Amino acid sequence: MNILLLGSGGREHALAWKLAQSPSLTKLYAAPGNPGIAEEAEIVPLDATDHGAVIAFCAERAIDLVVIGPEAPLVDGLSDSLRAAGVPVFGPSQAAAQLEGSKGFTKDLCARAGIPTAGYVRTSSLEDARAALARFQPPYVLKADGLAAGKGVVIAETLPEAEDALADMFGGGFGTAGAEVVIEEFMVGEEASFFALTDGTAILPFGSAQDHKRVGDGDVGPNTGGMGAYSPAPVLTPELQARVMAEIIEPTVRTMREEGNPYQGVLFAGLMLTAQGPKLIEYNARFGDPECQVLMMRLACDLVPILDACAHGIKRIKPVFSDETALTVVMAAKGYPGTPEKGGAIALGNAEANGAKVFHAGTALKDGALVASGGRVLAVTATGVNVTEAQARAYQAVDAVSFPSGFFRRDIGWREVARERG
Repeated sequence: MNILLLGSGGREHALAWKLAQSPSLTKLYAAPGNPGIAEEAEIVPLDATDHGAVIAFCAERAIDLVVIGPEAPLVDGLSDSLRAAGVPVFGPSQAAAQLEGSKGFTKDLCARAGIPTAGYVRTSSLEDARAALARFQPPYVLKADGLAAGKGVVIAETLPEAEDALADMFGGGFGTAGAEVVIEEFMVGEEASFFALTDGTAILPFGSAQDHKRVGDGDVGPNTGGMGAYSPAPVLTPELQARVMAEIIEPTVRTMREEGNPYQGVLFAGLMLTAQGPKLIEYNARFGDPECQVLMMRLACDLVPILDACAHGIKRIKPVFSDETALTVVMAAKGYPGTPEKGGAIALGNAEANGAKVFHAGTALKDGALVASGGRVLAVTATGVNVTEAQARAYQAVDAVSFPSGFFRRDIGWREVARERG
């Protein structure tokens, strides 16, 4: 098969790395890619916002499947344009991608389908939002409705903080994503992520993970796109996973299909494990980043037929995962999640000597040398028999990387490590 992979982050490097291992792959192309992806695929000059150019490329190169990595092209409707041109796609339609593109859309769907989630109010003006705060108790959960690169959520401890955050959101602090704001009740519990693949009808569970959103050790500081993750998540027991499938994933897929927006692709459910059971925090319409890195490290079978089945119909395919744990540590540029310091030199050294894998995210080549070009720069990933061992191996690899203008958390996996120690 000829495959075109769209995207340039750590998620896409992990996908490219796994796709390139497939015996059914003829040629892998990627756009815009990064230096890590370039080791696995031929980089081509395509702009995902130019639907016509992408379609023309697929015709010229006889592309059998397009894999859309990030959320923006999905919300922009690229998958619809490709399907209309007869090109198979891994990724939901524009209408179905509203599950990530609009938090209000997802909350309303949960209400219609009886899916457990936090109580909420949708607001479209600062005045309405401030008035709605009276219906909630602190801490207040405030979410920009649209896409905000994983940073559109504010948890305000006090009413003045909530009012200031709302003023920032409606004042353009999150761009157009904050034109509407969802206010939610604060849920108590531990967060976990669950993944499922679907062709719109059939559903395949595809593993679990836990990530670390806060920028600093001990889960302090502002939210980020993710500073590290591990898979599987032991807190998401088989019994809880069965409940997630029955109470959250299956009603979502069924309701989307019945309402004329069948969902094809990966459903990434962010969950809160409350005393009442698992509740949906939010959906993503693509693989997580850095969750994709740990899932791909554990996947012990061919990825190509799995993704292809989501486009053509899931029949007898079943993903196979290693029993080992995978853990990834994100190395970010100083200043992230604000304005990152770009251009910093990177030397990977012998980071991959002991079976670890360094996935590139925000990297570029300058005069043949590797430099930082974004906020999250590398995702250093390793495996082990448990989280404790995977963590030790990942940090051994991290310490082999020279990145003076970067930083990282030293405690990825800390909750599970504490549990393993008893």
